[in-house]
Order: sequence, then C-alpha cells, then structure tokens
Amino acid sequence: MKYVGAHVSAAGGVERAVANAVDLKATAFALFTKNQKRWSAPPLSEQSVTAFKQACQTYGYRPEQILPHDSYLINLGHPDNDKLEKSRRAFIDEMQRCEALGLTRLNFHPGSHLREIGEQDCLARIAESINLALDETRDVVAVIENTSGQGSNVGYCFDHLAEIIRQVDDKTRVGVCLDTCHLFTSGYDLRDEAACAKTFAQFAVLIGFDALFGMHLNDSKTLLGSRVDRHAPLGDGEIGWGCFEYILKDSRFDGIPLILETTKPERWPEEIATLKRFAAEK
Repeated sequence: MKYVGAHVSAAGGVERAVANAVDLKATAFALFTKNQKRWSAPPLSEQSVTAFKQACQTYGYRPEQILPHDSYLINLGHPDNDKLEKSRRAFIDEMQRCEALGLTRLNFHPGSHLREIGEQDCLARIAESINLALDETRDVVAVIENTSGQGSNVGYCFDHLAEIIRQVDDKTRVGVCLDTCHLFTSGYDLRDEAACAKTFAQFAVLIGFDALFGMHLNDSKTLLGSRVDRHAPLGDGEIGWGCFEYILKDSRFDGIPLILETTKPERWPEEIATLKRFAAEK
C-alpha cells in the first residue's frame, strides 16, 4: 500500500493539518507540530491533541502515514557545546510533542559541522544527540533525512547515514527519510530506471529498506551532484517523472509516507493523483 501526500500547513492548530491533507485527497501527510522558525513554543493544548487524534481517526490516518518534521533551527551536530545543548533540548521537546499526539516518527535534518570540527566528529555528536533523545522518550523513531551536502551539512551520503545509525544504541528507534532532490543533488542519479536501480541497490546494501521510514518526493532545479538544494515540481526539474513512477511501482516503498515538498502547492492535487495512478498500475 502506498501512502502519498504533502507537507501541509498546521496554522491554527495541529488538527488543521488533517483537514488540509483531506482536501488534497492525500493518504499521508507531514506537518510541523510547532513554528519551525522558533526555538520554543507553548505546549500542545489538551484540546488540540484530542482534536488531532479524533480527526486522524475520522479520516483514517494512522501514525505510519504521518511524518512530522522538526524545526530547521536544530543542529544536532553543532560544534559549540552550549548551542549543541540548546538543539538537543529543542529536539527532545519535538519528540515529546510527537509522543503527545500519538505519532511514531520524527523527521529531522542531521546537522552541520560549520567547518569547525571534522565530519566524523559531527556524525558522532548527532548519534549522541539521538541517544539522549531516545532515553527521554518512548515509541517515537528518530528519522534522519539525507541532505544535499550544501554548505557544511553532513548526511549527504549513505555512508554518513549508516555511521550515525551504527552509533545509535537502540536500532529499533532510528531510521531514514530519503529526499529525492537531496539524493540527486548530492550525486545519486535518479534520472532513469537503471539509475534508480543502482542508487537504491546501494541504499539496500549500506542501510537497508527496513530502516526506511519515509520519503520526500521532490524534483530538482539544479544538476546532478550540484550540492544545491532547490526543489522543483515533479517533472519540471532535472530528475523527471521516471524516478517517481519507479518508486510508486516498487513494493519496497510500500507502507511509508511519501511526501511532496514541491514548490507549487496548487499542483499538489494533480501530483498526488498522478502518483496514485502510478501505484495502481504496478
């Protein structure tokens, strides 16, 4: 079963995200559980939590169809200890918000070394940050998103993701979200069936599909290996529709949220309908 949707707005309360997903005829959705541009936020109200859970039950969204995303401010590999601690506190809060909503995964960008420490040291800090967060929470899986490698971001290759996972104590509560734009711009070709087969074969060997907890389906405005993260609507970028047809027809991508973060939300209903059609044709 393929779960297809988009990252929808939660303005007005997290429960509004459910209605926004329903409007798209989505079978999955992503959301921020707080303002992603601020470090802190008021706790979720009991009323909002209840409304969110009731809306999910009414419209048939189970936790495995929902992929919340943490704040963009958080850097779990920060080289400065005080700023690292601030990020860790914020990440634990995000995990606890997911717990309160009955959600079972939290998608996050791994972090950046800011050219002040080495990549391996940064990866170790990220893994330690995940371990600390898992000790403070239950049930929620920390879902690491691959990056394009822009600037000083780590996590742009499968080796990085595998190394973080290797250092996490509870392997049952860590996984990966693959962003197709980030894959492509970090150097993994996805432009045709053969390229997709090669890229995902590498993923299967180095990480494994059991660790895949979600995907972001985005075309890319920039070239293969550009290390520049610029999303494009499906079919309008350098990747093309073939990659997305491949994913929707491959059973290895069943049962996880497949989330659009493309740049023209007005096209999401059309993109979702096309992706659903690909899945039905397999």
